[in-house]
Amino acid sequence: MLVILAGIFVVHIAVVVMLFVATIANVWMRNNNDQSAGIWKMCSSDTCTLLPDLGDNEGAMRAVQAFMILAIIFGFIALVAFIGQLFTLEKGCRFFITGAIMLMCWLCILIAASIYTARFPQTYPGGWYHGYCFILAWVCFCLSFLTGILYLVLRKK
Repeated sequence: MLVILAGIFVVHIAVVVMLFVATIANVWMRNNNDQSAGIWKMCSSDTCTLLPDLGDNEGAMRAVQAFMILAIIFGFIALVAFIGQLFTLEKGCRFFITGAIMLMCWLCILIAASIYTARFPQTYPGGWYHGYCFILAWVCFCLSFLTGILYLVLRKK
């Protein structure tokens, strides 16, 4: 049981780190001309500038930014809650608080990645494809759901 808890803890830390990278790096979309666009800036080979006017999608981009930041916050709070519950729970109790907070992180990632998937790939002209940050966001979506459910199921033995 200790090995399973340690494994989930390592995956949880990996999720928080990957979420942080996916949020701050500007490679949600790329093209073959060495340009990339993130949720904060658009970059060419040597310079980065703020995103151009997104028109009707301005609010959607702000929502993506906000939900990715919330996901990082919930992931970190769940990590602190896990450590706190690890030392304060009696044997046989489950990590309900940690699991619930991690599922809130999962929900924030779901909302952010879904909004970006629905709104932004078609705003870039042909030749653009999804970058590693977009893929990291969806990987974090899967891993945060898995860790959230496992925290709800696992008992401290």
